[in-house]
Amino acid sequence: MLKKFAATVVGLAAGLSLSGIVAAAEISIALGAEVTSLDPHFHNLSPNNNVAEHVFDKLVLQDEMQRLKPGLAVSWRAIDERTWEVKLRQGVKFHDGSAFTADDVAATFERVPWVPNSPSAFTTYTKPIGHPIVLDPYTIQFKTEAPYPMLPVDIANVYIVSRKQAKAPTEEFNSGKAMNGTGPFKFASWTRGDRITLVRNEAYWGDKPTWDKVTFRQITNDPTRVAALLAGDVNAIEIVPTADMARLKASKDISIFRVVSNRIIFFHMDTDRDKTPAIFDKQGRPLEKNPLKDLRVCKAISKAMNRSAIVDRVMEGEAIAAGQLLPDGFYGTSPNLKPEGYDVEGARKLLSEAGYGTGFAMIIHCPNNRYVNDEKICQAAAQMLGRVGIDAKVEAMPSNVFFSRANKLEFSFMLVGWGSGTGEVSSPLRALLATFDRDRGMGASNRGRYSNRKVDALLDQALAMVDDGKREKLLQQASEVAINDLGIIPLHYQVNSWATRKGYTYVPRTDESTFAFEFKPGS
Repeated sequence: MLKKFAATVVGLAAGLSLSGIVAAAEISIALGAEVTSLDPHFHNLSPNNNVAEHVFDKLVLQDEMQRLKPGLAVSWRAIDERTWEVKLRQGVKFHDGSAFTADDVAATFERVPWVPNSPSAFTTYTKPIGHPIVLDPYTIQFKTEAPYPMLPVDIANVYIVSRKQAKAPTEEFNSGKAMNGTGPFKFASWTRGDRITLVRNEAYWGDKPTWDKVTFRQITNDPTRVAALLAGDVNAIEIVPTADMARLKASKDISIFRVVSNRIIFFHMDTDRDKTPAIFDKQGRPLEKNPLKDLRVCKAISKAMNRSAIVDRVMEGEAIAAGQLLPDGFYGTSPNLKPEGYDVEGARKLLSEAGYGTGFAMIIHCPNNRYVNDEKICQAAAQMLGRVGIDAKVEAMPSNVFFSRANKLEFSFMLVGWGSGTGEVSSPLRALLATFDRDRGMGASNRGRYSNRKVDALLDQALAMVDDGKREKLLQQASEVAINDLGIIPLHYQVNSWATRKGYTYVPRTDESTFAFEFKPGS
């Protein structure tokens, strides 16, 4: 399925002289999700990372299919089972004109765990590999406690800051004062909730971007975002609303680009606490016993989800029903995991066996401006749960409020999404399903505090396995245990989509990133 969609990049409507576009050398892009911080180490959230990618570089970069390629590192190799050597690019300058060296890498890796109050920390990537050892200005080594083949992938998820800003608080990045990277664009301004402006870095070490100026408009309302595109107020939009896809495809003035996503949309559940805050009896009284600690209840909820209906009606075909953490074709996916079948009677039977034959009530918490049709998905799920005797009410809120509350563990049952920063199942396994361990950087986004020692053991073995074939089998086993144990309830994978005015092209990415330097003038 992945290969099929990866090959199906749809570009509709061509023509138009490009001379005006080239002369202007400016592009305006509407983002569909809110940027909550410019600190590249504060919150591992896709919209934030999307902006960081323009201003800051990483040691290792990823192409549109998440294949690794050199960034600030020109090479990396394992010297022995526990030692990796990384050679750094010479001649690179930060935006303030200072030279990039190994000391900046060391300062960055010291900063990541130092950043306070991180809602979803980048320690997921830095803890397993430790701090770099500076050998000379352009050579570093990482010495891991155990063999760790994931190191190149992990360092492809950490943005490098200047040692001058290594102790800068998040507020100084948000104000722009500390926005000093080596990336293709320089920071110009940010009006929170409205727009971010960047200008071209003329001294960039890599291919110079086409655009002198980039304006990211934050337009989280779907109709408003589409209207801005059709009116020509912006040149491109991300997260094309499913309700508008057919109309935009039919327009001679619009081009569409799409590819299957690495993002899974799923339910996370509080399977940890004996008493959970948002589950009640049908009279509205808090239940003394958390029903989500019973696997039969979680299985019943999964069976109650009509994934085909969500894909066809809510997502209007712009999604794929999910049975595991990533779509088929990504590294570590299991051929044994398929989407749960819709089974109302089976769900009711399981609830009865668990002692909840008359059902219960609960709140589904979800964002309303983060994922494609997020609130609509929750409303559909609530109706489906009602058919099996669970009275579900939806409480939707802006993503910044949602994540703040979710990270304080205020929810019992929540809709969330995860895009694999590594392009393999180790990313969601580590972040979502590993037992929460702040010191090890595991379970950083495990907001349900799911814990299964067998999953942890298999994942630990996989992360230390150098043999790729054996490592993949271990990841498959870990996924099978976690999914069959309902650590999360998978719903679907998004199909990533972008729409542009005629005369612009975009290379669609599996990681759903919207990079200004990937937009080009063209038919």
